[in-house]
Amino acid sequence: MTSHTNHTVLDNVFQRFLNGPSVFKDRDVLRHDYVPEKLPHREQQIRCFGEIVAPVLRGSRCSNVFIYGKTGTGKTAVVKFVLNTLVQRARQFGAIVKICYVNCRLIGTEYRILSNLCAALGAKVPFTGLAVGEVYERFKKTLNQRKILFIAVLDEIDALIHARGDVLLYELTRINGCLCSSKTSIVGISNDLRFKEFLDPRVLSSLSEEEIVFRPYDAAELRDILSDRAWLAFQKGALLEGSIDLCAALAAAEHGDARRALDLLRVAGEVAERKGESLVTEGHIRQAERRIEHDQTVEALKNLPLHSKLVLCSVYLLGKVKISSAITGDIYEIYRELCDLSGLSPLTQRRVSSLVNELDVIGLLNTRVVSMGRYGRTRKTRLSVARGLIREVFTSDGRLRGLVDHAPKCFSTISSSRGRRRLPL
Repeated sequence: MTSHTNHTVLDNVFQRFLNGPSVFKDRDVLRHDYVPEKLPHREQQIRCFGEIVAPVLRGSRCSNVFIYGKTGTGKTAVVKFVLNTLVQRARQFGAIVKICYVNCRLIGTEYRILSNLCAALGAKVPFTGLAVGEVYERFKKTLNQRKILFIAVLDEIDALIHARGDVLLYELTRINGCLCSSKTSIVGISNDLRFKEFLDPRVLSSLSEEEIVFRPYDAAELRDILSDRAWLAFQKGALLEGSIDLCAALAAAEHGDARRALDLLRVAGEVAERKGESLVTEGHIRQAERRIEHDQTVEALKNLPLHSKLVLCSVYLLGKVKISSAITGDIYEIYRELCDLSGLSPLTQRRVSSLVNELDVIGLLNTRVVSMGRYGRTRKTRLSVARGLIREVFTSDGRLRGLVDHAPKCFSTISSSRGRRRLPL
């Protein structure tokens, strides 16, 4: 009976959707992976990146290039647009160019990144089972068997460096010295403007990179982007003009994030459709904003590198003993204990302090420097998101499930020493 009822409910949902009005002409136009034929307000960056990769058309290796900017500033779209055009032009000049795009946050490990690079060249690598060094050797061997210009695009490369270090990047920057016929270049894309601070000096000297910085969009620029996409995405007359203005204003307030603006517009359209309404209004935009804000925080928590999750978990645990504003030394003591429980080697306190800064930048922690009078200054850190949300996400992660309820041994030491000592920033 229950199964029959469930099927009936679903049949009603699907039938209502099929019979109801559709506000969309092509909703996929509003998704992040769509690369439009026109990229408003990024002409300068397109020209600059195009000039860097142009030597490929004459069979020469182009410089490595690193592209910086906050999320939603058009970095990936520009890179894909320019490189897609480059491959088309290269065919006309007889240059053999191969592009491999890898999202380091999604792929996560050196093994999987290298296996993706190998797959782009047609080399087979098992999903697991080989040493990273062996996969790297297969990558080099395959390149030596081909006479091509290979461009590896490493998107969100900062996530790899923060989680795994810069060994792979170091090897890739030096690979041309081992190649006889092929040539490789690296295009790194980072959301972290301070990304290079975490690189070993030897990696920096090997990069010889050029840099392009993408500034955030303002409200007027976001409105132009949304107008272009809305014309392709929505049925004629399905979108109020004020809805685009509101989307642009909300996204501009969030650091000029075009992805957020597009998400707002798409989800607002979906909200209208579910209600059986044929017009997307400002009210639908407001509902979409509330829904996305919750979903984006959950997504940010899930996609954090493991050590960043452990730092966040440390602040969460300190809150359990009513230490709502923790100092860095306290966070580090808890973090080291969590690393021991997880079988991980802890990072240095300086590196953990940098992770706290990064979590502050993306809005998961809030840090402030306070004066301690004659004891100098210290930095206090607290959660910027609901404790229940952190618990919900972390208990669904097998590696963290047992840690959110852990009672660290150093709690008593921390509690008794509060007010008597000042730990470094």
